[in-house]
Amino acid sequence: MEQNIYMEKERLNEAKSLVESLGESLDLPNLRSKIKELNEVQMETGFWDDSERAQKVIREQNHYQSKVDKFDNLIKKINDEEDLLELMELEEDYSFYDEFKGELDVIEKLSQDFKLETLLNGEYDSNDCILSIHAGAGGTEAQDWASMLYRMYVRYAEKKGYKIETLDLLKEEEAGIKSVTLKIMGDNAYGYFKAEKGVHRLVRISPFDSNKRRHTSFSSVDVYPVLDETTEVEIKDEDLKIDTYRSSGAGGQHVNTTDSAVRITHIPTGIVVQCQNERSQIQNREQAMNMLKAKLIALAEEEKKEKIEDLQGNYSQIAWGSQIRSYVFQPYTMVKDHRTNTEIGDVNRVMDGDLDEFINDYLQMKASK
Repeated sequence: MEQNIYMEKERLNEAKSLVESLGESLDLPNLRSKIKELNEVQMETGFWDDSERAQKVIREQNHYQSKVDKFDNLIKKINDEEDLLELMELEEDYSFYDEFKGELDVIEKLSQDFKLETLLNGEYDSNDCILSIHAGAGGTEAQDWASMLYRMYVRYAEKKGYKIETLDLLKEEEAGIKSVTLKIMGDNAYGYFKAEKGVHRLVRISPFDSNKRRHTSFSSVDVYPVLDETTEVEIKDEDLKIDTYRSSGAGGQHVNTTDSAVRITHIPTGIVVQCQNERSQIQNREQAMNMLKAKLIALAEEEKKEKIEDLQGNYSQIAWGSQIRSYVFQPYTMVKDHRTNTEIGDVNRVMDGDLDEFINDYLQMKASK
């Protein structure tokens, strides 16, 4: 037992050292000061008169408060474990050893999660995000694969406590979807979901093939941040081609009988965005323009361009062949991320939204470069 206790004490000390170093890197006194300042701003007369400004202040406060709360919670758990360990050693009573070890496992996982959050320090990592899925070639099989990815990401977002809004959905009558665009809202949504950008490959025996042959299907996933209302992006009117069309819906009263859906093409780059979620054409156009701005900014960062007008050429959404992950259902089950070589044998668990291991490994890989 003494040997076990020594090993668990070392694990606890390592977790404490990690959390304390993360607290220093976050400059917690400065975060606490910012939270206090934002609290005082909310007490000002007329604060709620400007709803956009109020929401921005509250979101910023919640972002800082989340980091502080996670640090405080971890330190409290670690201190409680230290007290329990000291009591067990003092009394030479190890009846609480299993409870102690179980809590230590939780602390180690929370510490690693906290470490991961500190890696999300990009300019837009804390923002909401837009996620689009497009079925590749392959007809019904590919469209069914796109709908499976759609469900997977909705499940993952729900587990993270994020809110989800469908901006555009193009269903296929027989099965599946051709494309879907989601707005995912929550702290660090873009920071986490940006790891999913790329081509996703499915290998399985197709339920739509009467000969039960194995099929390979592809769908592309694109992710970009939702921009703050104050973010300025200069886009020339002559660089835009704007089309309107009739929204598709669930049927009955939900189908819009006017050409309210909007599709915008940025001519210099070939980027296309569309929105049909809102009731009016004006609202859909505004939403689509915000999506275009975010895409152009993300592309400018990737291309290391200082100005949007420096972006030229036909940028496909994501190049086919640049697959980031494969999902194999037959003849064996495995999901493999080709960027990190992370593998999980339980494909159903992954399809049910358990993506943490893939995303965590990707973010750590990017941080180490």
